[in-house]
Amino acid sequence: MPIFDVRSPSEFACGHVPSAFSVPLFSDEERAEIGTIYKQKSEAKALRLGLKYAGLRMADLVAQVDAIAKRDQSPVEVYCWRGGQRSGSVSWLLRTAGYEVLQWSGGYKSYRHAVLESWASPRPYVVLAGQTGTGKTEVLRAMMAQGAAVLDLEGLASHKGSAFGQIGELPQPSSEQFENNAALKLAELEGIPRIWIEDESRSIGRIWLQQSFFALKKSAPIVVLERSLEERIDRLVVAYGEASSEELAGNFRQISKRLGDQSARTAIEFVNQGNLADAARIALHYYDRTYSESLALRRGSVIDTVNGSGLSDEEIAQRLIDRV
Repeated sequence: MPIFDVRSPSEFACGHVPSAFSVPLFSDEERAEIGTIYKQKSEAKALRLGLKYAGLRMADLVAQVDAIAKRDQSPVEVYCWRGGQRSGSVSWLLRTAGYEVLQWSGGYKSYRHAVLESWASPRPYVVLAGQTGTGKTEVLRAMMAQGAAVLDLEGLASHKGSAFGQIGELPQPSSEQFENNAALKLAELEGIPRIWIEDESRSIGRIWLQQSFFALKKSAPIVVLERSLEERIDRLVVAYGEASSEELAGNFRQISKRLGDQSARTAIEFVNQGNLADAARIALHYYDRTYSESLALRRGSVIDTVNGSGLSDEEIAQRLIDRV
């Protein structure tokens, strides 16, 4: 059933229902002008200005819907911010054009409330932890391919979670859109007895996890994945080897205070020489210390440790599924 978001383009870009199509009744500028008239003059004047703009767009709006939906198929759904005048006007227009229309009561605002409730709902999470370079994300995806229930937070966030995490990824969605997309995945996993997630910090790139969800993650049981240092370095070289030396050097500069200025300069020299293995070794010195401090605070939640040295991601995935 096609879903149409009739809010302005900037509202849609900030966050929308994952499957919705943007069919704005007003442009951003028109919406702002109507809002100003509403506050400074009157609701009646704002309504008439809205009718003026909407009247010019009616034919194009129906044509946009026609290009996506067909009247001889299922009904269409329409929402705006609160389920008020904008979605009501478009619903009337589409009914007049021959469509069966379902207008969302409460609009996107009610939808967002449900999304945030979903993030806060307790679920049977199991956290896969491990030092940087152990391949937690790849193992979780191998588990997913073998039928396990996985909420791939880094995949949804288009980010690997570290200071180098944007390398090789698509642009990140907004935090709001990330939450909407993940809530849809959580709905698909409803009722499943075990949901695997990766051990993440509160932020994944520029996306911040909801505090309610982060509290659930911190209280969930933990399985620790281990791999040898050399394997981890090899995996990092493969993961970031296609990045330019300028990009990698820039990332090391970003964490120079955490690494120490001298260590950061040495790592950048290694990068410029093409020696990514030794550059990764310096980065891991910092990340391993941070990881050890974090895990020490949650040692009581660890239910299993799996040594994956010498094993493929698929072999580790099967071992985790069998043991937990």
